[in-house]
Amino acid sequence: MPVSSQGVTVVALLADPDTPTEIAQRMAGTLPDRLADKSGQGGRFDVEVVSEPFTSGTEDPPTLMRRIMDRGSAENWDIVVALTDLPLHSNGRRLAVNLNREHGLALLSLPSLGGLRLQTRARRAVEEAVLGLAGPQTTGAEGPPRSQPLLGPFVNRLAPIHPGQSGEKETDDLRYAVSGPRGYLRVLAGMVRANRPWRLVPGLSKALAAALATGAVATVNATVWSLAAYLSTPRLVIAMVGSVAIMIGWLIVDAELWHRAPGSSPEARQRARLYNASTVVTVGIGVLVCYVGLMVINLVWALFILNDQLFASVTRTPLHAAEYLTLSWFVASVATVGGALGSGLESDEAIRAAAYSKREQERRRTLQDDHGDKPSK
Repeated sequence: MPVSSQGVTVVALLADPDTPTEIAQRMAGTLPDRLADKSGQGGRFDVEVVSEPFTSGTEDPPTLMRRIMDRGSAENWDIVVALTDLPLHSNGRRLAVNLNREHGLALLSLPSLGGLRLQTRARRAVEEAVLGLAGPQTTGAEGPPRSQPLLGPFVNRLAPIHPGQSGEKETDDLRYAVSGPRGYLRVLAGMVRANRPWRLVPGLSKALAAALATGAVATVNATVWSLAAYLSTPRLVIAMVGSVAIMIGWLIVDAELWHRAPGSSPEARQRARLYNASTVVTVGIGVLVCYVGLMVINLVWALFILNDQLFASVTRTPLHAAEYLTLSWFVASVATVGGALGSGLESDEAIRAAAYSKREQERRRTLQDDHGDKPSK
């Protein structure tokens, strides 16, 4: 890869807005020194961060690579590494990195890094991509220079794929894909992390208000005391799972969060299954956080309001720590069902904003516009 006339390799981090931009900005300060140290050739690097929605309206990797190529050709950049928080697919494969040695381009899908230590993994992936593109080139008998497999902690578990294996237009020299059940779970975890499911809790203010009101009333209800006192642990678990499932299903159906494949191709169906799985996990984590919060609040309320003599006279069971815990657990399940009904008061847009990242919201709005879906209520 050629360098600028001053002997400095100019690296552009072209990042989608929101999480990708935040990650790029955090690594930009230390990246030049790290690249210089790892290059081992006395090289110098200058890193720029450019925040642009380059994935707007498309998830097609060849199209994205052409956009990156056009963007890079208009600037004085030697290497362009593009970061997006959308999962990328090609011929049934979940892509992690696309490389184009001839033009010094790399496209990194952040969900392929998983949900843990994202900043560290992203930095390592960018370093390996830049060093691979800046390193010596090898040229075949015909055609442009070809990228050699990268060596490093990020790619040691990825499968390198040359473009001839996919039958697509050659917008890149080499691709890395995650494969197998572990690869699927890694991408799924990355998508859920990008959605930040904990934001769903404040986004369901009306549902939480309904759940808290339901729990407050149920805690002082004698019939609920009797039921809780004689419920076995398996039944309490069933009540918890059932109430959480009802809440998750109600939110997904009422707010129209379920993704329908825009086409009948296997890749479109695979992509839809992945998006729906991330939706269920995202909403599920948010609901579980709400459930635990309700259980704690109900326990505090029960400790404050219940009278041990009255409770014992109704249930014929002394009011000890186990009874407080069982009652709070059961009331949390009852309150969660009440919260599901209260969630109908929330606007669909408010729930989507709480459950999804900005890029995911934009992607869904684009699909709605393209396919003429009915507007949300």
